[in-house]
Amino acid sequence: MLLLGGVASLSMWVPAIYALALEHFHDARTFFYAGLMGMIFVLFVSLAQMGREHNKNPLRQLLGLLVAYLVLPAFLAMPFQEAVRNTTFVNAYFEMVSSMTTTGATLFAPDRLDPAEHLWRGLVGWQGGLLLWISAAAILAPLTLGGFEVTAASEPGQTFATGAARRDYADPRQRLARACASLIPVYVGLTASLWVMLMALGDTPFIALMHAMSTMATSGISPINGLAESGSGRLGEMLIFLFLLFALTRLTFSNDTSAARRQGIWYDPEFRMGAMIVTIVPIILFTRHWIASFEVAVSDTPIVGLQALWGAIFTTLSFLTTAGFESADWSAARSWSGLGTPGLILMGLAITGGGVATTAGGVKLLRVFILYLNGRRELERLIHPSSVGRSGLLTRRTRREGAFIAWVFFMIFALTLSGLVMAFAASGVTFEPSFVMAVAALTNTGPVVNLAAEVSLSLSQLDLSAKLFFCAGMILGRLEVLAIVVMVTPELWRD
Repeated sequence: MLLLGGVASLSMWVPAIYALALEHFHDARTFFYAGLMGMIFVLFVSLAQMGREHNKNPLRQLLGLLVAYLVLPAFLAMPFQEAVRNTTFVNAYFEMVSSMTTTGATLFAPDRLDPAEHLWRGLVGWQGGLLLWISAAAILAPLTLGGFEVTAASEPGQTFATGAARRDYADPRQRLARACASLIPVYVGLTASLWVMLMALGDTPFIALMHAMSTMATSGISPINGLAESGSGRLGEMLIFLFLLFALTRLTFSNDTSAARRQGIWYDPEFRMGAMIVTIVPIILFTRHWIASFEVAVSDTPIVGLQALWGAIFTTLSFLTTAGFESADWSAARSWSGLGTPGLILMGLAITGGGVATTAGGVKLLRVFILYLNGRRELERLIHPSSVGRSGLLTRRTRREGAFIAWVFFMIFALTLSGLVMAFAASGVTFEPSFVMAVAALTNTGPVVNLAAEVSLSLSQLDLSAKLFFCAGMILGRLEVLAIVVMVTPELWRD
């Protein structure tokens, strides 16, 4: 927690320096003083805790991560509120929770915020994605949470060890240091590479940096109205498309001891299922619009059709990885055929989600794959009752109870979604907007709010209770409800 506070305090000087370069002195002073006070506070608390024995219970680290998602946005919101001037602290807290959880939902129009304030939102979102990478490797994986529970030998909340060594009491600081040393250079290097390439394609340095950070964190944060107004155009979308593939599977950037890693990324079930979805869904959307285009007189139909196809491909991957970027050609399908694209498709993609241990949210592709395998096996048993299962390479990677645990998680996700919808309804929001906002919060895909509903929703019009419910949904979606269930299970805390 102190480490996160120190990093956040240092990060405040980045928008301070940028605001000073733009001669926006109010923003520069606000972020500089907030970062300075944060560093002093972290220093005093660190000195007070020197010499204390560190608690090595891995569940304590999970609890600390939850506290960080609840408390740290309040600290991050203080300079943001002071910089914006004409907003409430709740709005600033909402904005920081949305950025830190890589949701990307916002209460502000792009032209209302200054460049330094946009940079702070993007920087918080980028660091939130890095935090998720590191915590997945150092906290969630040892506890068999975050999607690892369907492949590990132990139950969720326990470690891979059995018997007397059932829990991992290794120093979590060493595990955290190893994760940081292996993942931070990759994350920073990929972001820098995308930044340079977007600038080479025509984006300004500021826009390129914001979109590069949003792509790697899958936050969808943009200082302009998305990719449609960026200078890199369609080539920039193609480049972002390639980098979004990192959110389909962790095997694209991390070492893995599984058989799928040894045989190549194509044999990873998450990547294969993601590739299948990105192929099939755009074809269905394209066919639907192509059939309807015969009734609409449009010149240059082949060109408009190809634009609509690319818009469907890019937007499908973007929402599957819960980034939420909309292709500039997404609206070409409407002008081509006269039909709109059902928002339910985008919500379904966001619920499916990306890969385990990536910055993507949602249910995760690995859990969906496990449920698919179990359904296929049950159909085989109906035809061949005496057949022997678990004969393939991919099925041997999963535990026998993996499908049951995946189904339990899906049911918990559905119940949480229903509860959040009722909470929004109790705060005065009608059913359809409540459902869309609940999906956006739990899948950490903020742009769903503007693209999935029939009428674009204005989050700034929500009352206080609805905004707090949205914040709770974003935190639950980021940590996953199964981790919360593990934290409130008394048996797992007993030595």
